[in-house]
Amino acid sequence: MKKQILIVFVALVSVTTFGQTAANRKAQFNLEKSVAIQGYDPVSYFKQNKAVKGRKEISVSYEGVIYQFSSAANKEIFLKNPASFEPQYGGWCAYAMGSDGEKVEINPETFKIIDGKFYLFYNAFFNNTLKSWNKEETSLKAKADTNWKKFIK
Repeated sequence: MKKQILIVFVALVSVTTFGQTAANRKAQFNLEKSVAIQGYDPVSYFKQNKAVKGRKEISVSYEGVIYQFSSAANKEIFLKNPASFEPQYGGWCAYAMGSDGEKVEINPETFKIIDGKFYLFYNAFFNNTLKSWNKEETSLKAKADTNWKKFIK
């Protein structure tokens, strides 16, 4: 009997924790109708080194966040290790997260892969923050990592 109660308790805690994690992720990530990266395929950034628009028909939800893919093959690659394909800082501008600790929109075609991680940047109105990031990448990345922790408590 005690073993059954313990199993039920662990299951309830797991479900509750996952639910809170998914809800927090959705609240903190840069999403449009629960879709990440404005519908771009996260695997294409790594595999093709370019931004490729995903398709609604080829999508998956990972911990409350929907990702769209340009091909079924990319979806399968993502499913093997989803966390490794997610954009850093919830898909917000890496430069803004590092310089001001703010969530700023991005241009999904302005990105950089650093040490196997994927960063997105604001790029509009003659302001490409990737250029500024490149000038101070080490310090901005450290600050962005610290600032992002405030959002994902």
